[in-house]
Amino acid sequence: MNLRVVVHEAEEGGYWAEVPAVPGCVTQADTLEELRKNIHEAIEGCLSVEVRDIAITETDQIIEVAV
Repeated sequence: MNLRVVVHEAEEGGYWAEVPAVPGCVTQADTLEELRKNIHEAIEGCLSVEVRDIAITETDQIIEVAV
């Protein structure tokens, strides 16, 4: 899956980025290289769900899907 990321120059220097397809997914960095790393971490964090916060019965299954 490819996601578009909008990169903005920050007024105070550096950059910040947002992922329109994932509401609330934003990050910032001093350099574009650091921003690329941070945006991967931000997307992963925004798409993660703690299983312990969900009621799971004995018949439910948990699977992981790469996107």
